[in-house]
Amino acid sequence: MGGTDPTADNTVEADGTDDALYVLTAVLLTPAQYPSVLGDDYPAACAALELEPYAEGYGLVLGQDGAGARWTVIVDDVSLVAVAIASWDCGMEYDLSPDERSVVAALPGWPLAVASAAPGLPAPHDPEPEEGDRAPLAPPAGDGWGPAQRRLGADEVALQWAAWRAQMDESEADGADGGEGGEGGPGPEGSGPAEADGDGIGDRPHSPVDPTGPTGGNRPHSLSDPADPTGGDRPHDPYDGVRRALADLRGYLEEAPPVGRVRSSFAAGGARMLRADGPGWSLVARTDDMAFVLLDDEPREVLPVARGPKLPALLEALEAMAVRPS
Repeated sequence: MGGTDPTADNTVEADGTDDALYVLTAVLLTPAQYPSVLGDDYPAACAALELEPYAEGYGLVLGQDGAGARWTVIVDDVSLVAVAIASWDCGMEYDLSPDERSVVAALPGWPLAVASAAPGLPAPHDPEPEEGDRAPLAPPAGDGWGPAQRRLGADEVALQWAAWRAQMDESEADGADGGEGGEGGPGPEGSGPAEADGDGIGDRPHSPVDPTGPTGGNRPHSLSDPADPTGGDRPHDPYDGVRRALADLRGYLEEAPPVGRVRSSFAAGGARMLRADGPGWSLVARTDDMAFVLLDDEPREVLPVARGPKLPALLEALEAMAVRPS
């Protein structure tokens, strides 16, 4: 989504004055690629920034002004921002200096956490508010759980898919050895009730996984205690929420949701990675594999959905309707 070139002397006018913005990073805000922390779909993400959801999209340039204050400058030169991000991701220098005429708005604060800071400036801080100013943008709190954290967790599962999938393989192997889950365990094709309901959802414990990913890092906290693979005694079935999410997804095939609710990106081996969101849930899936679901009602839990007999057709249909990065 974004790249950083803290050594480049990238500047852009932050608010139409002579106060230049020292660029730290940038992200795209388009129907197929937007910071999911802002909303479940592209129109919602635009609304969070008080923007019209134009099909061409925007670029978000994050940086500091001469006093060190955080600013998010929104530009309509999407191609320029995309080239800068691609260059930075490849380790190349790129001078991101959008023309002042491309600036749509300058908002105080940053909607995303940015680890770097401009050299020679005061530490990043929100600008002093003036009467009538909107509250500064800020990333969601890392110690809470809600729609924003749920979507960020799903993004991390997509980024760390191989590690998460390997963890599932280990769980399946434990089940095949007679561990929890019974003979055969909750394998990719499911077993028992999983085959009966056809969605790959069986009477199995939810995965003892951690949105920080098996490799760790600065990401959401663990979902459950790894020493307790069942997550403790629960008065309800967390997979009720997964079934609701799958029902919502089938509804998307009958009535198109707001653009950006279902997005498709590249995955290894000729498959596609699907990211979908809806009221209270997020889904991550590979078109050739299984899926994971996160729910507002299940803080920090990542719930696996085995492939089963119905999931492949659903994923194929969602891929056909998904928006893709150009």
